[in-house]
Amino acid sequence: MFGSGYFTTPPVVKNLIIINVLFYLAETILPASASNALISHLALFPWGSGHFEAYQLVTYMFLHDWQTITHLFFNMFALWMFGRVLEYDLGSKRFLTFYMVSGIGAGLLQLLVNWGEVQYLIAQVESGVGDPSLMSRISALISAPSVGASGAVFGILLGFGMMHPNSVIMLLIPPIPVKAKYFVIIYGLIELFLGVSGRASGVAHFAHVGGMLWGFLLLWLWKRQGKIYY
Repeated sequence: MFGSGYFTTPPVVKNLIIINVLFYLAETILPASASNALISHLALFPWGSGHFEAYQLVTYMFLHDWQTITHLFFNMFALWMFGRVLEYDLGSKRFLTFYMVSGIGAGLLQLLVNWGEVQYLIAQVESGVGDPSLMSRISALISAPSVGASGAVFGILLGFGMMHPNSVIMLLIPPIPVKAKYFVIIYGLIELFLGVSGRASGVAHFAHVGGMLWGFLLLWLWKRQGKIYY
């Protein structure tokens, strides 16, 4: 469907997977002190935490939850599955730009939403109408770092759906075929709902939405400029 090259792994996707795996190995194999140092310096910390650095908007994408390999596996599988096609479509240089912009944009939206939620809770506490437990929620929001390539991967998923809207994706649960354009729309709406509703806490749903948003904007811009066609 995408030519014989579809079954090979182009250089940017391959190297991104290698880098992510190496960081994961570092997190799991190094002594606890070194592993904790990686997180404390390279994970994306919220504004107001006292630990935020601008470079973390890049480095957080290469860290994953070391306590379970599933976080890394599913991100890398999706990167390999859909990223190969996009790299052949866009070219390696433009694909890398797309990946990084999606990931950085995901981090920015997550930071913005986190800051807005913290300010809202602080206002409730100061007004005296909030529950006393709000202070612990504020503390958790300010101190919790974000890690993972999910934001960039969601951008890739969005890009695949835009450039190959009628390609069929076979779902695992339930095992039914869905066209890519519908899969992306449904997945995006689910992430937006989970982010707004606060369900499935512990997952940076707005980072996923942010990756898709920035991916869409970048592809739209390139199309207007005549650099890509779909």
